[in-house]
Amino acid sequence: MAVLTIDELASNLLPGQAIGGLDLGTKTIGISVSDLGRRFATPREVIRRVKFGIDAEALLAMAAREKIAAFVIGLPINMDGSEGPRAQATRAFVRNMAQKTAIPFIYWDERLSTVAAERVLIEMDVSRKKRADRIDSAAASFILQGALDRLTVLARDAPPDSAG
Repeated sequence: MAVLTIDELASNLLPGQAIGGLDLGTKTIGISVSDLGRRFATPREVIRRVKFGIDAEALLAMAAREKIAAFVIGLPINMDGSEGPRAQATRAFVRNMAQKTAIPFIYWDERLSTVAAERVLIEMDVSRKKRADRIDSAAASFILQGALDRLTVLARDAPPDSAG
């Protein structure tokens, strides 16, 4: 498994491959999955965290079902741009996943993704209890959608193929 930049991912993806978005929390892993055209991020059921081995198995089972080619994982960077304990925990999670899968990971700055997700859920009049159950996957969708939008720009700005 490799950690890629979004630019490297753009040049490695094949048409029709889905991407997963992850919001790594202390109690849950929020999940989102792109459509095969990589235009839209759709929230999925969260994984309730137990311990790393069990969490990794559940994540990889979901990746197999959804045919995930790469994961975009939110990196919780502080507002001043520094990395704290949560960012270090995210990097450790990705290092541990490297022992279990060849699926590449892309770090994505997730500042304010949870705030944005909560705002949308409130606007949709989702109750406080239901928001608590959905917030991590909604945040994963914001993370993934940002990466999908960047991939769209990179594809549009890419030089035309000289092969033909």
